[in-house]
Amino acid sequence: MPIFPPHIRAMFWMVLACISFAGLWVMIRLGSEELHPFALVVWRNFLGLMWLMPMVLLTPGLLKTDRLGGHMRRATSGVIATFATFYAVANAPMANVLAINYTAPLFATIGAVLFLGERVRWVRGLALAMGFLGMLLVLRPGSAEMTPGLWAAVISAITTAFSYLAIKALTGHDDPRAIAVWSFILTTPVSFLLALPFWSWPSDRLWPILFGLGACAAAGQLALSRAFSLAEAGAVLPFDFVRFGLITLAGILLFGERYDVATIVGGTVILASTIILALRERALARERAGRRG
Repeated sequence: MPIFPPHIRAMFWMVLACISFAGLWVMIRLGSEELHPFALVVWRNFLGLMWLMPMVLLTPGLLKTDRLGGHMRRATSGVIATFATFYAVANAPMANVLAINYTAPLFATIGAVLFLGERVRWVRGLALAMGFLGMLLVLRPGSAEMTPGLWAAVISAITTAFSYLAIKALTGHDDPRAIAVWSFILTTPVSFLLALPFWSWPSDRLWPILFGLGACAAAGQLALSRAFSLAEAGAVLPFDFVRFGLITLAGILLFGERYDVATIVGGTVILASTIILALRERALARERAGRRG
């Protein structure tokens, strides 16, 4: 019997996911000094899959699924999101990229309204308004230059939203670990083909960074899946502030980035809006469960 209750274990796994993803972004920035970020995506997928293979081999039947189409839809949006994220992290301030990335649940909510027929009530409307206000604070159109890296971050947020919708359709049918593994399996060959025009082999000094990149990607995906399997999103999302803090500090201390108050405030407002959405989803889920009961 576990010593700690589920919500404490969920907190631990969420913090571990935040540390892993912060490490991943540092590895992307370091690796992009030598390799094109699109080539780094290939190594992220391939080496991440290698890190996960022992778990697959020790868990017979883990990859058994009757929803391959759903996994392919998730992988399609996921590969676009990964390419865009890697390019953004390599070419724009990391805290700005992360703040924009936090809008993915907002775009997912809009997608659910447009494609799944879900309704927007005042709580959701407030969260959406807050989120996009935060994005305006980060981007400041008209006063700050929209670089290719920032545009890539916006593309990443939108395509990540479609990944969220695909994962939502798979959740409850397949093991969360299998969802992560299938993503690596399906995106590895595709990412290699897409990265061929930008391909170059890494030097010997880069291999530790690449192995670290793969390890952080695999650990982050597994820890995140574990956190959401133990507690509802509303209970674990507040701890994503750890990732925002770590990535902001890494940008300042390791790469000499400088951030203004508007960026930090905007990122905080965006994350707060995603937490409100998650809490609202939890309340709606409990209402539906109560009606069924």
